[in-house]
Amino acid sequence: MNAMSENENGTGKELTGRKVFLIFAGAFAVIIGVNVFMAYSAVGTFPGLAVKNSYVASQTFDQERKAQEALGWEASVALQDSDLVLDIIGPDGRAARVEEISATLGRATQRQDDRDLSFSQLAEGPHVAPVGELPPGKWELRFVATAVNGVPFRQRISLYVPEG
Repeated sequence: MNAMSENENGTGKELTGRKVFLIFAGAFAVIIGVNVFMAYSAVGTFPGLAVKNSYVASQTFDQERKAQEALGWEASVALQDSDLVLDIIGPDGRAARVEEISATLGRATQRQDDRDLSFSQLAEGPHVAPVGELPPGKWELRFVATAVNGVPFRQRISLYVPEG
């Protein structure tokens, strides 16, 4: 038996430093490649900033929150056929008097499916906006309803659309 041509396990292939290096380099290349792909995917789907300047937004946050809470409004959303029904209830238990609604329906993690909505109120009742057919999954309604006294009521409400 020749020691040069056969190793201890009898395969005839010697494990050299070069092979060990190539194994480690290949493993690290896979790890780095996956990390680069994941970072690219995360940045590509990032919806962006919520506010342009967080310091400026923080200066009026408490005032706006207290004014919104003083309205005493509660909001809920439901999907009925191809319409989105937004119900804003005042402290008296009836539909709140809303001057204007600005709303967007979309996914929480990306903006490519966002839809700007146009609500109309049904005879002192809920507000309805046509949305068409929504693909299944989690959606988020982001809206600002302006009260008659000019106070903005900001909400984000999750909506789940089941399959089928």
